[in-house]
Amino acid sequence: MKSSSFHLLAIILVFLVSGCASVEVASQLDSLKAKEFGSPGPGNAGVYLYRNRGLIGVALKKDLWIDGECIGETSPAVFFYTEVEGDKNHTIATESEFSPNELVLFFESGKNYFIRQFMKLGVFVYGAGIEQIPEEQGKEEVAKLEMAIPGKCSK
Repeated sequence: MKSSSFHLLAIILVFLVSGCASVEVASQLDSLKAKEFGSPGPGNAGVYLYRNRGLIGVALKKDLWIDGECIGETSPAVFFYTEVEGDKNHTIATESEFSPNELVLFFESGKNYFIRQFMKLGVFVYGAGIEQIPEEQGKEEVAKLEMAIPGKCSK
């Protein structure tokens, strides 16, 4: 009995380790440049969208959009950087179990913003949520991640 429990646990661990989702990442040079957290271009706001490492939903990729435009599919430990028109509201969305989760935020020109995507338990599958993070915390968290190549969404 103990032996079969051990084998089952070993199989589950192998699945968890090998089942991690991954996406294409940018060059190390591009990632380092984005992590300088410089000012966005004139009239724009910078947006860092990211997903930390985590234990929940590691095998899942989840889409991110700004104003209906695909930013990309996330996996654990990646971020995207993009610029949007400043001094206006923008809708940030991620796919979830039944429908997209959205945030409508005002982005001021010349500033950088940090939006964290997180996995959460759903009724049938894992869903995703998004939240705005304070700048200093966002910089600290993004500095530990790899930049993903944008523009590939599943839907």
